[in-house]
Amino acid sequence: MTYQETLDWMFAQLPMYQQKGKSAYNGKLKGIQLFAAHLGDPHLKFKSIHVAGTNGKGSSSHMLASILQEAGYKVGLYTSPHLRDFRERIKINGHEIIKEAVIQFISENKAFFEATKLSFFEMTVAMAFDHFSKQKVDIAVIEVGLGGRLDSTNIIRPEVSLITNIGMDHTDMLGDSLAKIAYEKAGIIKPNTTVVLSEYQAETLAIFKEAALQKNAKVIVAEDDITDSYETSLQGEYQKKNILGVVAVIRELTGFSISEEHIKNGLQKVEENTGLMGRWQLLGENPRIICDTAHNWEGISLVLEQLKTEEFHTLHMVLGFVKDKNLDPILPLFPKDAKYYFCKADIPRGLDAIELQMKASEFGLYGTVYNTVEGALKKAIEAASDKDLIFVGGSTFTVAEVV
Repeated sequence: MTYQETLDWMFAQLPMYQQKGKSAYNGKLKGIQLFAAHLGDPHLKFKSIHVAGTNGKGSSSHMLASILQEAGYKVGLYTSPHLRDFRERIKINGHEIIKEAVIQFISENKAFFEATKLSFFEMTVAMAFDHFSKQKVDIAVIEVGLGGRLDSTNIIRPEVSLITNIGMDHTDMLGDSLAKIAYEKAGIIKPNTTVVLSEYQAETLAIFKEAALQKNAKVIVAEDDITDSYETSLQGEYQKKNILGVVAVIRELTGFSISEEHIKNGLQKVEENTGLMGRWQLLGENPRIICDTAHNWEGISLVLEQLKTEEFHTLHMVLGFVKDKNLDPILPLFPKDAKYYFCKADIPRGLDAIELQMKASEFGLYGTVYNTVEGALKKAIEAASDKDLIFVGGSTFTVAEVV
């Protein structure tokens, strides 16, 4: 099979949360454990850092990888979802897994996949672990896909774990309260290790402390522990909390030689070192075009606060959401004086643009419907003056079509 044929087979044959939503969520570790054993348990052959959280886990994972790369280490990085190409999920020192490796992995294990009906995510996680093992990385940064306790990545034995924050997202699968969601995230805490919390949250701290106590693990609240000031190349004030968690993790990591210079340089070269896209990313000037993958209440709140710091005449919002997102708490966050361009990302989970327009109007947000994200952005550019600002967001999939 060619690379495209391989991807087509993967997407067609196996459940994929990115495309199908809740129906693709597995919520158990038996499948990944079985496949990992079939591969010779590659996840036990390299050191790792595990990163969970509602928001900030992708940015934090890339920051960690960048710092470790600056210190001269061979660093694996597993993240999800991808924006443009599946291979973005699996990188070593910023370089995506090659197409031939993807083809070979699927070809060699296709019979196993068909016999066991593994999920898309289980297969992808195992591919990353197998790749990192074969390439003999010094350490890998592994981002949780969904939740933590029952996430397919949760078979690793990390040196340190990081939990960025807890918010009300994926409540249909993780629970309908911060405490229940925190319990799922706390599932990544391993015996006799350290877990870093990027920020203090009164509603969830006790959950993490109890989980750590049961496993003889150490808990560090980064904003209480890190007093130094750091800056990153990633834009957005909301990155400040992520930085604290990242630095705390690096300081807890034993057996690695990482200087303050490595930390500072790594934080300043995140995109360059890792290829991160979609976090307050500048797409154009005159008019200024910015996109961000924030897609839940907490993330969008932070992004909209960041927008308030920008100078512009008129704000144009190109928005598309997934249809399983509860928009009632999210849409009231958006400014009523902006011009809206409602669209649907080209995935089955995409919310119909007309339905989005109708829902938005309930909250005083008015605009026009477009069949595609590209069409909506094109119309926004045509309508905007050089001193206006265009924002593209609402979901990862909306941003994926413009970066």
